[in-house]
Amino acid sequence: MFWGWLDGWRRDGRKGEEPRTRGAGGRDEQPSSRGQVPPPPALARDGDQDAAATAGDRRGIWLRGLRAGAMMLVKKCLVKCLHRLQKGPGYSYKELLVWYCSNTNTHGPKRIICEGPKKKAVWFLITLLFTSLVCWQWGVFIRTYLSWEVSVSLSLGFKTMDFPAVTICNASPFQYSKVKHLLKDLDELMEAVLERILAPEQSYANATRTLNFTIWNDTPLVLIDEQNPHRPVVLDLFGDVHNGSADSSLAPGRTCTAQGCKVAMRLCSLNGTACTFRNFTSATHAVTEWYQLQATNIFSQVPTHKLAEMGYPAERLILACLFGSEPCSYRNFTSIFHPDYGNCYIFNWGMTEKALPSANPGAEFGLKLILDIGQEDYVPFLTSTAGARLLLHEQRSYPFIKDEGIYAMSGTETSIGVLVDKLERMGEPYSQCTMNGSDVPVRNLYSDYNTTYSIQACIRSCFQEHMIQNCSCAHYLYPLPRGERYCNNREFPDWAYCYSRLRMSVAQRETCINMCKESCNDTQYKMTISMADWPSEASEDWIFHVLSQERDQSTNITLSRKGVVKLNIYFQEFNYRTIEESAANNIVWLLSNLGGQFGFWMGGSVLCLIEFGEILIDFVWITVIKLVAFAKNLRQRRAQARYAGPPPTVAELVEAHTNFGFQPDVARPGPEPGTYPDEQTVPIPGTPPPNYDSLRLQPLDIIESDSEGEAI
Repeated sequence: MFWGWLDGWRRDGRKGEEPRTRGAGGRDEQPSSRGQVPPPPALARDGDQDAAATAGDRRGIWLRGLRAGAMMLVKKCLVKCLHRLQKGPGYSYKELLVWYCSNTNTHGPKRIICEGPKKKAVWFLITLLFTSLVCWQWGVFIRTYLSWEVSVSLSLGFKTMDFPAVTICNASPFQYSKVKHLLKDLDELMEAVLERILAPEQSYANATRTLNFTIWNDTPLVLIDEQNPHRPVVLDLFGDVHNGSADSSLAPGRTCTAQGCKVAMRLCSLNGTACTFRNFTSATHAVTEWYQLQATNIFSQVPTHKLAEMGYPAERLILACLFGSEPCSYRNFTSIFHPDYGNCYIFNWGMTEKALPSANPGAEFGLKLILDIGQEDYVPFLTSTAGARLLLHEQRSYPFIKDEGIYAMSGTETSIGVLVDKLERMGEPYSQCTMNGSDVPVRNLYSDYNTTYSIQACIRSCFQEHMIQNCSCAHYLYPLPRGERYCNNREFPDWAYCYSRLRMSVAQRETCINMCKESCNDTQYKMTISMADWPSEASEDWIFHVLSQERDQSTNITLSRKGVVKLNIYFQEFNYRTIEESAANNIVWLLSNLGGQFGFWMGGSVLCLIEFGEILIDFVWITVIKLVAFAKNLRQRRAQARYAGPPPTVAELVEAHTNFGFQPDVARPGPEPGTYPDEQTVPIPGTPPPNYDSLRLQPLDIIESDSEGEAI
């Protein structure tokens, strides 16, 4: 049909062509147009437009015809497939099983068909046993593959590497001369606490000065007398006595020395309805923790930019800098404010400039620094360690210097040799790692620094979120989310009690650890540290004179050994180690083991599995056809049960309900007798419908199509 239409379209298209004449050489030529008047230009353009429109219409007709032909072809294929599905494979279950056992390439089923009755039973049991073994082994291998185990490989490489980012901080976050006015009341209270602990009798006698007990009442230090473990006595350092329990005895005016009692910190919720005690084995730890907690309350109420002004500036901390053979200064460092260490400075962070490479390994090609930590201006009760804190880390990563950094002691030259380890972990499903933290359900509060993802940043961000949810305020040591406020005693009186409970909560730590993921790619710097006294006694005088002149333009020595730190940081060698994870059991391993077990126990191959899959499809096919036939027969039996004979035709049903005499079913008043004579019959009001046997309801039989596959 389609091809006939296409030939007709071709003939119609040639009707509009001008006749060709046979020219010299047997070639067709167009009739000569000499002597003819050419049409006007306007008429020629109209003719071209009509010809283009006609060509477009023909193209559209051709496309519609092609689409119709394709639809007819698809319909024909679907009809043939439907007929094939309705016919089924053409054999029964038994014939299907016999055919499979006779033609399969697996050895066992053939022997079951070919051997005698006894050997059939033996071969059936053997085949069943080995099939069970194959299935068991397959299950073991598949379970091992789905466990997603990894193997770790170590490889060594050699190349020129980028120098790591170096973060340096002073051990003291602030200069005491600039924060003394903020810590005045706290320092006086701290001195009184130390007097009570060290000399309680003298401190009670000299307790005449005025102290600001506002800070003390929120979180006091207490002494716990445990001479009687069943009746402990809790004593306030300033004379007030509190019971640790309902059974504790009161002891007004009683004193207790630190040797005979334990120093603890009492943390209470709002209005003191719930209290807990944090015990310490040493009074040193107790007073240090208590002072840091109270200092956190004070510093959290000061803006960050003002706190940065109270720290150590870069030009005071960094006296000299040399990278390889190139001089550098404090201007080559990036400043950030760290709550624990104040102003920290990062060299080669890579935020705005390209990372600096190291030309060669060795101390001569590394970073050399001379620092002045200004130990004489340390906060006495806030910082008990003197020195510089430093950390080596990747470019564009946030320095968690409190957890990962090391100290460099004052009055020494510290040499740090660096080796590089690169870790490459596999992602899902082999390990719970992330590439950039986008799939971690924790908001990264350190993203404001434009740094890369790390698990430390995730855990601290998670803790800050829990702190806000449980305590309604944010802790000073972690970044502040937008719209939140830092905790302080004035606005949140019970924040210390809430923070202590959250900090000691195991469930909180497990929740954050489960939510956070390791980074898939990480670089670790292994350090080899050595120290020596610097400067030596022989060179101490001239070195301090030169450094004092350079910093303070003074001929006098303004520096001392207890405040100077020298650092040498360099690559020991350009060899780096790559620790890489790979799949311990890949798909090749799985297929090899599955095929080996199947071939060893049953002598099979992939083709045998295809044969088995074919018989399963035929089995399901036969089952579906039988179910359809059973449902069809069931419907026919139910239909035949309604009638004793064959089902009536439509004509018979209509005739059974036709009133040919047009007589009412119920007697009603009618015409008087005699209206019609006896010899005259009652007229029929209408012609009954014809008796069409062709309207009998019969099941539709599917008639096989002709040779071209068309259904009737």
